[in-house]
Amino acid sequence: MFDQLSRRLQKALKYLRGEGKITETNMVEALKMIRLSFLEADVNYQVVKEFEERVKLKALDEKVLLSLSPAQQVIKIVRDELTSILGQEEKKLKFSSRPPSIFMLVGLQGSGKTTTCGKLAKWVLSLQKNPLLVSFDLKRPAAQEQMKMIAKMLNLPCYEMTKEQMSSPSGALKELVKYATNRGFDPLIVDTAGRLHIDDDLMKELRLVRDILDPTEVIYIGDSMTGQDAVKSAQIFEKTIGLNSIILTKLDGDARGGAALSIVTVTGKPIKFVGTGEKLDKFEIFHPDRMSSRILGMGDILSLVEKAEGEADLDEAKELAKRLKNQEFTLEDFKKQLIQMKKMGSISQLLGLLPEAGPFKNISKLNIDDKKILHYEAIINSMTMEERERPKIINGSRRVRISKGSGRSVSEVNQLLKQFLEMKKMMKKSQFQKLLSGSHLDF
Repeated sequence: MFDQLSRRLQKALKYLRGEGKITETNMVEALKMIRLSFLEADVNYQVVKEFEERVKLKALDEKVLLSLSPAQQVIKIVRDELTSILGQEEKKLKFSSRPPSIFMLVGLQGSGKTTTCGKLAKWVLSLQKNPLLVSFDLKRPAAQEQMKMIAKMLNLPCYEMTKEQMSSPSGALKELVKYATNRGFDPLIVDTAGRLHIDDDLMKELRLVRDILDPTEVIYIGDSMTGQDAVKSAQIFEKTIGLNSIILTKLDGDARGGAALSIVTVTGKPIKFVGTGEKLDKFEIFHPDRMSSRILGMGDILSLVEKAEGEADLDEAKELAKRLKNQEFTLEDFKKQLIQMKKMGSISQLLGLLPEAGPFKNISKLNIDDKKILHYEAIINSMTMEERERPKIINGSRRVRISKGSGRSVSEVNQLLKQFLEMKKMMKKSQFQKLLSGSHLDF
């Protein structure tokens, strides 16, 4: 999402690194480049103005100018101020000391509220919680059907409102809380009505729900793709309903990132989670410091490690390490590694977490095709177990058979075999930790 902004900001910082020393003249030029980067990314003008003033004040401080590495000091200042814009530090979801905790999700229609209810429910499951999903939309009956479908996908209960209950919303909401309390559900995740635009009827309905439920958190669901529209809507929801936190959806899209870089400052409410894809597991805790590092091309190794720890099969990893030590790495092992990488997310997203420096300095220039993993997996699946263990026996006729069985061309089969052999040589020389570097794979 931040690709364009990231490239422009890195260009400005590269300009500063190339200067022998920091002066007011070259600092003004760098800040101009940064300002234009933000404005083109649709960041709120007032946010940009205040950011620029703070960076300039700190960057032209005598201690910075006289330091051994003034450019690095300025880059640190930019990173710190960018982190401040994004919320300074991770803010945890608040749970009530008297269950059930109630999370009321609000936002405009199409922002991804209902899907986010499912994502949040899946996330709280990892905390050993017992969530209950419910859709409370007086105008859109189909909303309940959508929520029931999401609950079924997660194998979770969904509280269904009847027509009679909908005709008396006050009583229905009180009955809902009683139902959740008596059956030990915690938290209660409530999807609410949305409109294509904000109107009095919508706000009246949401205030009714909020007043009766007395939610632990009112969470605004903002569509990152809508830019400043999401920020303006969040301001109105905060003013008329009152918000506790924000979840930004569609952060994997190609929008300019203005919403993420404006919404915390403008509303005064923290971003707690981000949606990074359509699937229910594409949901991450928001770390302002990590996001600012990623935007500035410094990478996010902590998130990469967490993804690996969350998806890795430890027994399988130990077995693979043993096989590597004995130089027994096969195409079957290669397939298992491809599957592990696929679980962690797209290759482009994983590489985006690496710092654009040192061995990864040209990582953003790689032409990555995530479908290649699926193609390679299909090719290996079309091989016999003997061929996977001893790829040297794969002659011309076998390659044709594998090609037909996988639905891929013979040239792709040849490419896979060639890259597998290159990887095996590389691993023989430089150990297992370079397996995921991606620099030896033509994706």
